[in-house]
Amino acid sequence: MIKREKGFTLIELLIVVAIILIIAAIAIPNLLRSRMAANEASAVGSVRTIVTANITYDSTYGNFATTLVQNGGAATVTTATCEHAQLIDSVLGGADPSKKSGYSFHFLAGNAAVTGSGLATGCTTNQSTDGFGVYAQPITIGTTGQRSFCSDGSGVIRYDLTGAVFTLTNATCSAGSGILGQ
Repeated sequence: MIKREKGFTLIELLIVVAIILIIAAIAIPNLLRSRMAANEASAVGSVRTIVTANITYDSTYGNFATTLVQNGGAATVTTATCEHAQLIDSVLGGADPSKKSGYSFHFLAGNAAVTGSGLATGCTTNQSTDGFGVYAQPITIGTTGQRSFCSDGSGVIRYDLTGAVFTLTNATCSAGSGILGQ
């Protein structure tokens, strides 16, 4: 009697591997696009948060902040002051520029920064009287995100399809490619 071995043949295994590779080739680009879309959505949300925080900063201290650190502050700071208002989390407000979800966030002070007697009581950090701007740029364009975003005191979020850096003129973001809907 001949004993018959059970198992897969080499051809059957190669077919299974080929099918898995085809499925992976289809799925990976979709996964990367989804990740970029998630990073862009996070960047838009963070820009909105920073704008809201700086408007709150102005209501509290009489002028706009000039850095992300003034709006946020280190995680070790326990009392809110004009130097560390704790209006945004320490990831966004711990450094200027800061990095989050594949984007680099930059804060742009308005043209008329005040020092000395024009500051809120007890403040030694510069403040801005005529506005601010914030922009988010992908750390690696085409990988972590495609579009860059900018907003100013108006709360309107502009985007640039190429991921280009925004500039601030008279406390207003440069034009960009378009405006996001509210």
